[in-house]
Amino acid sequence: MPASTKEIAVFGSSATRPGSAEWEDAVRCGRLIAEAGLAVVTGGYCGVMEAASLGAAGAGGHVVGVISASVFPSRLGPNPHIAELVEAASLTQRIHLLLDRASAVIALPGSLGTFAELVAAWNDAYVAPLSGRRPQPIVAVGGTWRKAVEAVAAQLAAPAELIHFVDSVDEAVAAVVRAMRPFGAPP
Repeated sequence: MPASTKEIAVFGSSATRPGSAEWEDAVRCGRLIAEAGLAVVTGGYCGVMEAASLGAAGAGGHVVGVISASVFPSRLGPNPHIAELVEAASLTQRIHLLLDRASAVIALPGSLGTFAELVAAWNDAYVAPLSGRRPQPIVAVGGTWRKAVEAVAAQLAAPAELIHFVDSVDEAVAAVVRAMRPFGAPP
């Protein structure tokens, strides 16, 4: 992978099964990211992670998987579409490595683990200006994330506007691609 290729973290449920609408959306997400010349980085296992990896690899994209065998000993190993494997010692290190590599984040439907990743990305975007960094673009797909983030934001007076909410994978990837363009570049 060229050093200049930006990586997009894709978060989502490990319970998503092949053939489901969520699986097909994740495959499409990975493919669209790769077709835009961006790499995909996921948690490396099954479900949405595998589907996004499959879509990206099938389109000739680079796929990174960040796994943690000590946290998930019952998982059979990384999905077969990963070109670059990174091992994390803990769950928090895994999330840190995903965010550290990513130029942007897309959260697809998921559960508590996906929400933890989304909240970590949100918090990182919130504190980024304190160290002179530009916040990573964060895009969340679906109404569940909007409701969850708005509830947390209301309780904690947190800036929900750091997360861009969309209804589809196509909108999510388009938002990330726009955010990855150099300033002043044509659309």
